[in-house]
Order: sequence, then C-alpha cells, then structure tokens
Amino acid sequence: MENITFEKFKETELKVATILQAERVDGSDKLVKLQIDLGVEFGQRQIVAGIGLAYTPEDLVGKQIIIVANLEPKILMGLESQGMLLAASENSLPILLTPDKPAPKGCEVK
Repeated sequence: MENITFEKFKETELKVATILQAERVDGSDKLVKLQIDLGVEFGQRQIVAGIGLAYTPEDLVGKQIIIVANLEPKILMGLESQGMLLAASENSLPILLTPDKPAPKGCEVK
C-alpha cells in the first residue's frame, strides 16, 4: 500500500454519527441498512454496511459511530449508501470504531 500525503489525508471528512434505525438488507447476511444522524449541520442520511455477521440491528440503534462523510454515494444491492462507517477487523468480523464517550453528532474526528 502506498503512502499518501498529509494534504491528501486532510481531504477525508471523518464525522461522529448516531445510528437512529438499523435493519438487515433482504438477500444478504452481511449488509445492514442504517439511518444515521450527523446533527443539525449535516442532517440524516442512509449508509449500508457489511456488519451483519457481527451485529444485530437491535444492538446498533443508539450507538455512535465514525463515518467517512464525504465519500461518493454507492449503490449496494439496490440501496444508496451515503458514507462509510469505520471498523477494525478480527477473524474477518468487523469491530465498530466508536467514541469512548458521547460526542456531539456531526463533530469532526481529528
């Protein structure tokens, strides 16, 4: 993997979001559709994430997550994903990256 410059990295907009709703995507074991809140300035949006093998929708509602907010939208199984959540991986299972204490929705991750 190539190194990127600090200037290139600064183009990535990382934000704190709160999960409002979560549901499994029909026809997929991995995909979960999330409605997230990025606060007053950025509003609500939908993201689709491959976290269904590690998390149930019920466990996700109310969690705060870190997302890449300025990623181009992508269609996954017919659903538009308007961002990407950040997760680590252990044994091919995702581990959500979350703030260690409540953070304002939409605040920048630096």
